[in-house]
Amino acid sequence: MSCDPCSISETASYPPIKGADHLGWGMKNRLSRLIGPDGRCFYLPIDHGYFLGPTRCLERPGETIAPLLPYADALFVTRGVLRSAIPPAISMPIILRVSGGTSVTGHDLADEALVASIDEVIRCNASAVGVSVFVGSDYEKQTLKNLADIVDLCEPFGIPVMAVTAVGKELERRTAKYLALACRIAAELGARVVKTYYAADDFEKVTEGCPVPVVMAGGPKCETHREVLDFVHDGLQKGAIGVNLGRNVWQDAYPAAMMRALRSVIHEGLAPDQASELYTELAHSEKGRV
Repeated sequence: MSCDPCSISETASYPPIKGADHLGWGMKNRLSRLIGPDGRCFYLPIDHGYFLGPTRCLERPGETIAPLLPYADALFVTRGVLRSAIPPAISMPIILRVSGGTSVTGHDLADEALVASIDEVIRCNASAVGVSVFVGSDYEKQTLKNLADIVDLCEPFGIPVMAVTAVGKELERRTAKYLALACRIAAELGARVVKTYYAADDFEKVTEGCPVPVVMAGGPKCETHREVLDFVHDGLQKGAIGVNLGRNVWQDAYPAAMMRALRSVIHEGLAPDQASELYTELAHSEKGRV
């Protein structure tokens, strides 16, 4: 997806964005940069260090993502890495993580607070912000209040908020029933986009019950590239508009090939079989250059 406004015709029309009927110009403009003309999106998250530290393959984030950026629609990042590792001339939309304050060594990952002000969001020229919510945890009210507070701060400036329905270490909560509950609550509190996990069973209940666009998270590293392509394709068929995948891309043996294969599923409509063949072809080429 081109981020150059000069490449967009003045008469270009975008498909209706779910829940965006009565938005102001600024909000519509930012969402049109985050969601492509085909109604799909591919976000590349590199915010993992805010609670994991120097994650494998992300020790030097700027170097890791340099060959991947041409295939992403937006970058999900913390302000620290944005300032230290991302070139200011980048034209790609930035989704700024604004919640945090916990780590894997702490007592509970859900004990988050807002860690960036609206002034900081504007200084970073973010197209959107991302904040985690932990529905069902001991910190449910606190994290939902974080979401509501950042929505109140961002709405006057036309900046969309992406709610991240996190579950911490309790991965068994990734059922369609739980995800549908968390996504709907996030939308009710004002999130313009919701990022959530894929559920193999009844994922359509998650997307159908959410009045704003749903973007799939990658979660822990999958065993094979085909497993990733399969769940992304299935989730798109069941109502998701795209993905926010990190570890399943930059921890892959051939990350550029993975990016291109995923983009072919998301934006070009390739089936998993076709995308897998593309991955294999590109991986051989990538291997030959090493």
